[in-house]
Amino acid sequence: MDNKKLAGLLFPDIDKTPADWEAAFPARDLPAEAKVTRMGPSPTGFMHLGNLYGAFVDERLAHQSGGTFFLRIEDTDDKRKVEGATELIIRSLNFFGVSFDEGAGIEEDTGDYGPYYQSRRAEIYQTFVKDMIQKGQAYPCFLTSEEISEIRAGQEAEKLTPGIYGKYAAHRDLTMEDIKARIDAGQEYVIRLRSTGTENSGKTFTVTDAIRGELTMPENFQDVVILKSNGIPTYHFAHVIDDHLMRTTHVVRGEEWLPSLPIHVELFETLGLPLPVYCHTAQLMKIDETTGVKRKLSKRHDPELSLDFYREKGYHPASVREYLLTVLNSNFEEWRIENPEADIDEFAFTTEKMSNSGALFDLNKLNDVCKDVLLRIPAEELASFLTDWAKEFRPDLTALIDADPAFLAKVLNVGRDQAKPRKDLVYAQQIFEFIRFYFDEYFEYEDEAPENIPAEDLPAIIESYMATYDHSDTQEEWFNKVREMAVEKGYAAKPKDYKKHPEDYKGHVGHVSTVIRIALTGRSNSPDIWEIQQILGEETVRARMQKYIDSL
Repeated sequence: MDNKKLAGLLFPDIDKTPADWEAAFPARDLPAEAKVTRMGPSPTGFMHLGNLYGAFVDERLAHQSGGTFFLRIEDTDDKRKVEGATELIIRSLNFFGVSFDEGAGIEEDTGDYGPYYQSRRAEIYQTFVKDMIQKGQAYPCFLTSEEISEIRAGQEAEKLTPGIYGKYAAHRDLTMEDIKARIDAGQEYVIRLRSTGTENSGKTFTVTDAIRGELTMPENFQDVVILKSNGIPTYHFAHVIDDHLMRTTHVVRGEEWLPSLPIHVELFETLGLPLPVYCHTAQLMKIDETTGVKRKLSKRHDPELSLDFYREKGYHPASVREYLLTVLNSNFEEWRIENPEADIDEFAFTTEKMSNSGALFDLNKLNDVCKDVLLRIPAEELASFLTDWAKEFRPDLTALIDADPAFLAKVLNVGRDQAKPRKDLVYAQQIFEFIRFYFDEYFEYEDEAPENIPAEDLPAIIESYMATYDHSDTQEEWFNKVREMAVEKGYAAKPKDYKKHPEDYKGHVGHVSTVIRIALTGRSNSPDIWEIQQILGEETVRARMQKYIDSL
């Protein structure tokens, strides 16, 4: 077989060589320790937590080392393309604080190593495939889908590994005449790798995974497709060529790609290209509420897998980033305790501290992390975040909460400046539900008065309260008045007095203040009553008290 002649027959329009592309995309001018990472999503229109999880690893590895993080769109499968998907990817990740240094853009690419859409790199891939044909490392295969199905059915019947290899690689050694005749007859063909591996040879290879350590696996023996009939490469081949020419040093991807590692290692070795450092992340898992068993997060069953879930509910991006680091690195929480006020980017992220046996995602823990993170964010910034969220997801609230930013900031700051600050705020949707009693349009009575307070005492308590109410009272003066009023009506001045001698009192001052709290907020639990009154203003306080009396 004249391989050079065959290469010319298959790729008559390709006049470049791999050396030309090597020269076009030289080694990056970066420090020796700098890492180059990439995110390579398919444009499917669905961004999930796993995407963010992996992108965060990519971003940390690159930026902590002074390297580069780029976006490559792997759009070689036309059936999976969704209009606007690239814009969704970029904006979703930007929202969560993950930004790219170069790569595919909404309007145009940025960077010197593009095109960053695989569908626009056909000439590059075909150049390398042509070179492989010339070296006898690849060959055209004319097997039809029906023939391949028959082969696989036979393999399954004999309990053999399915695929095209060995005696099943029927077109491995076609003659030039046969190949030309088939092409002239219009038969479609793909280009397959001529694997040097052999089934059941027992040969293995070893690579060092940055997360999992040394991995020893059987060598590849499959003649995998590297170029489809439309001239576009498979993921396997495009991944190898692109990661080399874009000078990727670390490939971060999910553990579901581990079975493909033998193929990729053989392709790198066949092409004579250096292998990048692989980082196979653990799958995101959760504890199933029904069975109590750990399982993989599912697009079908778990809405929290979608990034839209977090945006629609209004999780602050800083909270999600913080939580993901607790999942990604086992020592992050210890670091945060030692550095409660430090910027998250000061944490030294490392792949060595990543789990390789299933990263457990816990929505309840995320919510707890949110409470701590939001406590560190100034109230004014939270007010702006809440307003932006409302504009996108609750436009009916926009005019209300955007009418007085200073008022909203005061509301969000209640209870945050004390020695043991309250941790009431979790995400935008919950925050509005928590603070809606401040707005007359959303005020309602949610709770009943304490059971031990007689119905006839309710209006009397409020009337007595308003008779002595002075909006200029200090918190101490205010509470002393409430306590005096409670005692006058037969309630203990202190809860412990009532607990010791319940027969001597109707209840205690806490029960009385709960009545005032319900009249003011509609709830039996809320932040400090005095502080709420200072924000609402005397006119609103008196109106709320009268409204409560009228409702009895």
